[in-house]
Amino acid sequence: MRGVAAPLIKLSVFIVVTVLVTTILGISIANINTANTDGYSARFTDATLVMPGDDVRIAGVKVGQVTGVRIVDRRQAQIDFDVDSGRRLPANVIVTIKYRNLVGQRYLALSQGTGDEAATLAPGTTISLDQTRPALDLDELFNGFKPLFTALNPDDVNKLSYELIQVLQGEGGTIDSLLAHTASLTSTIAQKDQVIGQVITNLNGVLDAVNAHTPQLSDLIVRLQQLVSGLAADRKPIGDAITALGGLADTTSGLLSQVRDPLKNDISALGLLADNLNDNQSLVEHFIQYLPQKVTQLSSLADYGSWFNFFLCTANGQVSIPGLVNEPVNLPLAPVTRDRCSA
Repeated sequence: MRGVAAPLIKLSVFIVVTVLVTTILGISIANINTANTDGYSARFTDATLVMPGDDVRIAGVKVGQVTGVRIVDRRQAQIDFDVDSGRRLPANVIVTIKYRNLVGQRYLALSQGTGDEAATLAPGTTISLDQTRPALDLDELFNGFKPLFTALNPDDVNKLSYELIQVLQGEGGTIDSLLAHTASLTSTIAQKDQVIGQVITNLNGVLDAVNAHTPQLSDLIVRLQQLVSGLAADRKPIGDAITALGGLADTTSGLLSQVRDPLKNDISALGLLADNLNDNQSLVEHFIQYLPQKVTQLSSLADYGSWFNFFLCTANGQVSIPGLVNEPVNLPLAPVTRDRCSA
């Protein structure tokens, strides 16, 4: 039994700890207040986007949360909220719906109004309209600043919007700082007035030039449309031609890779030939100078066909007779008697 009890005890402890941690996590996510609270209600002319679970704060410190939002008297909104039971609300309390962030989340801000500061509200009391303030109407506010926002970049718009909300809700900043920031932005825009005017002037010039050449522009567009249509109609031949060009490029590349070494050797040998001709410049000049005469003489030998004719035009010999003649005797064996030998 002891061997079985130890794993059971460990399993039980694990289950208890897991359930406890899960419960705490669920309470934190659901924003559930487990402390003792007192319930109150407040009437508003507008409770847009106020949701159950939103914070109830005093001087920025959370003291409760919204428990419900509903319609009463057909035209008023009633917000039910809880406040820590140890905190009593003054009878002159002012309940204001404020923006928690620019995303649109709200919270209830409780502040003390004028009047008797000693009196307190009993739990369950409904606060009337004269002691509540709805959220700032951002649509109406931003519509008033629309001409300014159109000239600003998104970062400046977000910053200015946040400062407007902060100032008008009394959460920080001053009107002076808001106006100074706005003046700085408008001054920056004013400094670029000349550039903006020049851009508009140049744009007007461009539009005038385009307008003056409307027929030509229309004809250009029509011809461009025809060209694009023709290309679209011939897309298959064009594609085949591109494919063939790719094959030709591959073949040429292979050919060049094959002849690269022989071509390199030929270029090297050509350099040696040029050096050799340069070193024998006088001989080359003599050869070129007498080449026509030599070609003429050689051509006469091939008058009878594509072969050379050779003739014995002359033959000489010498005879030595020992004891009779001291010098050799020249004998003309075949003197020149033919016309062809005299050429």
